[in-house]
Amino acid sequence: MSDVQQLERLATSYSSIRKEIAKVIVGQDHIVEELLITLFAGGHCLLVGVPGLAKTLLIRTVAQVLDLSFNRIQFTPDLMPSDITGTEIIEDDITSGRKQFRFVHGPVFANIVLADEINRTPPKTQAALLEAMQEHSVTAAGKTYKLPAPFFVLATQNPIEQEGTYPLPEAQLDRFMFNVRLDYPSFEDEVKIVLATTVQHSSTLQCLLTAHDILNFQELVRRIPVPENVAEYAVKLVHATRPGNTLAPASVRDLIRYGAGPRASQYLVLGAKTRAALQGRTHPTTDDIRAVAVATLRHRIVTTYNAEAENITSEEIVRRLVDSLR
Repeated sequence: MSDVQQLERLATSYSSIRKEIAKVIVGQDHIVEELLITLFAGGHCLLVGVPGLAKTLLIRTVAQVLDLSFNRIQFTPDLMPSDITGTEIIEDDITSGRKQFRFVHGPVFANIVLADEINRTPPKTQAALLEAMQEHSVTAAGKTYKLPAPFFVLATQNPIEQEGTYPLPEAQLDRFMFNVRLDYPSFEDEVKIVLATTVQHSSTLQCLLTAHDILNFQELVRRIPVPENVAEYAVKLVHATRPGNTLAPASVRDLIRYGAGPRASQYLVLGAKTRAALQGRTHPTTDDIRAVAVATLRHRIVTTYNAEAENITSEEIVRRLVDSLR
């Protein structure tokens, strides 16, 4: 099958996936799009929203529609790293009669791992995900164990409850391709949600893609060419987030303490390529870069006290930069 034919199949599959997810998730179209872009790009996603917005349900639904193994880890203050990665146990060898160590896989060994309320556990436990997210492997007792492919970490975070939480360090935030913010549903959508969830009927979801299909589509996305002007625009946008850079507009220099690193440029281009592929297009444009800019950059910018005093968020700064670089 040629790349063009695969691209057509990806676009058709994407449309079907959106329809299946819509059987369970009402509205949130933009959120679903950003989540699926992350999946087909091979990245990880952080979902931030108040309780009750169906973050967990959305992730579980995606796993069912894509026929992927799914594990949920509820992050709590007493969670240990071994509770995530796994641990070694001693057991008797029936043949030799001796005791031996055996590694028992933790819940991180799944295609989709839901790290629920990831900011509720101490940094030591949060760091247990670092190697898994970056290397797609786990090291225990000197041995390295490969995680199943494809592998995605989808973490949730509650933005309003700060007591008893541990903010994610910048090093770990940078490993998330997208930071997706869920907002309250509209009045019409909330009426639909209430009507759909207060009856006994439950929707039956159809599995549309296998793990093998997703890996092939990820490789296809990597093969999509990127016009030089699109890559340059992505790098310009990232450079503009760095206060000491000449590309940074004067209107935001006093608002940014630290800007985004090179990984942001890579994710901007990769996100733009994936968005174009999901829509059946053979190459991304600068509009695709702008479409994924907020989700890619909002968690990679550290604001100054001036920005906090004026109630200017990193998201607002990204929007200003996008408008200034059109």
